[in-house]
Amino acid sequence: MPAVLPARQVIVEKAEKSDIPDIDKKKYLVPGDLTVGQFVYVIRKRIKVSPEKAIFMFVGKVLPQTAALMTDVYEEHKDVDEFLYITYSGENTFG
Repeated sequence: MPAVLPARQVIVEKAEKSDIPDIDKKKYLVPGDLTVGQFVYVIRKRIKVSPEKAIFMFVGKVLPQTAALMTDVYEEHKDVDEFLYITYSGENTFG
């Protein structure tokens, strides 16, 4: 029987003064082997943002690398309440 990786609890919130749409779901159980880039893809789908719109995901004031594993980001930046808080923002890359 394969080992099950524990899911990381992640809270995703929109940055203040961001013009990007609100997200419909803020709490996620994220597998540790998911990369930041894959998680950004999930969030893009949830907020239904257009392809020309960039999304920036911040953990605190840090912009994690897209190739980083969510488990590593979680272990390094999780809060004392055991949640990882991520803030997203956007800007028009072609505007």
